[in-house]
Amino acid sequence: MAKPKITLYVDIVSPFAYLGFYALNNFSIFQQCDITYIPIFLPGLMKQCGNTPPLQVKNKDKWINLERTRWAKLLNIPVSAQPPPGFPINTIAIQRALASLSISHPTSVVSAISLFFQNFWVHYSEPTKPDNLIAIIKTIVGGDEEAAKVVERSTSDQVKKLLSANTQKAFDDGAFGLPWFVATNSKGETEAFWGVDHMGQLCDHLGLERPSGKGWKALL
Repeated sequence: MAKPKITLYVDIVSPFAYLGFYALNNFSIFQQCDITYIPIFLPGLMKQCGNTPPLQVKNKDKWINLERTRWAKLLNIPVSAQPPPGFPINTIAIQRALASLSISHPTSVVSAISLFFQNFWVHYSEPTKPDNLIAIIKTIVGGDEEAAKVVERSTSDQVKKLLSANTQKAFDDGAFGLPWFVATNSKGETEAFWGVDHMGQLCDHLGLERPSGKGWKALL
C-alpha cells in the first residue's frame, strides 16, 4: 500500500502554520507519512481569495493570540506568550529565501522552516532583519559563501516566480488561509483540511490512529 502523503503550505508569519508544521515534523504519528512543505506568501493568497487579514477584524486580533496559546498548550508545542513585536510582519524575504533553498538545497528546507519558526514564534530574534536572515541560512547550509548564494538568488525573477507559483498552487488546492493541509491516503483519495483544530479529521482521512491525550481529544 502507498504511504499516506501530506502537503503543508507554509508562511512563517502564521502562528497556526507554525503549530501545524511542528505537529507534522515532531509528532510520531506522522512519521509514517511522506510530507512536503511548500513556502508561499500568505498575504498574496489572502488577496487572491478576497480574504480579510485576521488582525483587521475587530475582536479577532485579540482572539488570535489567545487561540494560538491555547492550542500550543493543549498540544504541548513551545511558543512565546507574546506575538512578535509589530506583528504581523512582512515575511517576503524569508519566504523567498525558503523558495531559493528549495532550488539549491531541497533537503534543507524543513530544517530552515523549523529554524525560522523558532526565531519567530518561540524566541523572537528579528529573523526578517537581513543580517539575522543570512545567519539563519548560514546555519542551515554551512557556510558564508553558500548562504550568500541562497540569499542573492532569493531576489531573482526565478525565485519570485517560484514563490508566486507556490502561492497559486495553494489557491488552486482550495487554500484561503494557513495551515492548509492536502492529504492523500493509501487508497489514493485526496482531501484538504484547514486549521490545527482539524488535524483529527486529517488523521482519520489518512487512516492514522489519533494519539491519546487532552489536546488530541479537543481536535475535530
